Amino acid sequence: MSSNFVVEAEYREGKGTADSRRARHNNKVPAVLYGAGKENGNLLLDHNALMHQLEVEAFTSAVLEIKTDKGTDQAIVRDVQYHPYKPRILHVDFQRVSATEKFNTSVPVHMTGIDVAPGVTVGKGIPSTLISDIDITCLPANLPEYLEADMSALEVGESIHLSQLILPEGVEIVSLNSGGDDLAVASILAPKQQGEGLAAAAEADAVEEAEAIDDAGSDEAEAGEDSAAGDEAPEEG
Repeated sequence: MSSNFVVEAEYREGKGTADSRRARHNNKVPAVLYGAGKENGNLLLDHNALMHQLEVEAFTSAVLEIKTDKGTDQAIVRDVQYHPYKPRILHVDFQRVSATEKFNTSVPVHMTGIDVAPGVTVGKGIPSTLISDIDITCLPANLPEYLEADMSALEVGESIHLSQLILPEGVEIVSLNSGGDDLAVASILAPKQQGEGLAAAAEADAVEEAEAIDDAGSDEAEAGEDSAAGDEAPEEG
């Protein structure tokens, strides 16, 4: 089982918030490596190198090689925590995988055949992705970079469902195996539907704005009434 992505890492001895803060100050990313019946490992990764790898879509849906001074582990990305507003990675979770054991992960969906779909070329429809990532189960060697939704035969108003996705050998969709609904993944919307959606959104915004103005006017009127009542002379007893 080989990988196109190699992550260079080092084991860290310290733990806790203070240690993680020092690591980030030195342009390192704290990470944890777990699973496959092995002891959890606390790692440090180079921030800039990891940021460049995460810019590649396939990185988060691939089996990676995690290289340290203790050897190499095969793993997948389970979670990435980013800073709320800075372009900084705060923490990464890696899960080890075994060549002989199936595991669950999610992969993106790519629409193909859009340029020849009659709903687009003739009907002038708008391709629309309804589900961007699909949970699958497979062996590490069968993990695909993405799943393909072939749109080439779709007319306006038609959709591709989970059961119609092109699955590589050994790959199964988790929700279908567990008896879930055969959800639509991608479709071709009519131009009219697109326009109606925009018009409805604009109308909703206009109504909301008008209600806000009415509420503001009512508040001002009530404030004026209260002020006038306060200015009136008290009745003589």
